[in-house]
Amino acid sequence: MDKVHKYEEFVDRRLKPDLANAMAERDKVLEQQKIFLDLKKNILMLEKNGLTQLRTMVNLGSEVYVQAEVPDTRHIFVEIGLGFHVEFTWSEALQFISTKETVLARQVEEYTEQIAKIKAQIKLVCEGIRELLNLPVESLRATKKY
Repeated sequence: MDKVHKYEEFVDRRLKPDLANAMAERDKVLEQQKIFLDLKKNILMLEKNGLTQLRTMVNLGSEVYVQAEVPDTRHIFVEIGLGFHVEFTWSEALQFISTKETVLARQVEEYTEQIAKIKAQIKLVCEGIRELLNLPVESLRATKKY
C-alpha cells in the first residue's frame, strides 16, 4: 500500500500539475495564433479595400474606449515580443506574421506532444497501481480522473 500511495502522490503532485501547466502554455500559444490571424485578416482587408485612413475605437483598459483616427494605415506597429513593437508596411507585416505563424504552430505541436507524453505517464502509473492492487482493468477505467 505504501507504493500505491507514493504512485498516487506522484500523479497528484507532479504529473497533474505538469499536465495543467502544459495545457495552459499551449492555450497561450493558441491565443497568440488567433491574434496574428486576426491581424492578418485586418491587413488583407485594408489592402483589398485600399483603406489608407481609418476611424476606430481603441480600448484604453477597463472597457474604456476612445475614438481614434489613423491618418495613414499603410504603416502599422506590430508587437514582436517582450513588449517591443516594430513599424511595418503591410507587406512586411504579412511576412512577419507568416514567419510567426510557423513558429507558433511548431510550439503548439511541441506542447501537444508534451501533453500526450504526460497523459501516457499518468496512464502508465495508474496501470501500475491497478496491478499492485490486483484490480480488473474495468475498475481502473471507472475511476479515471484525467
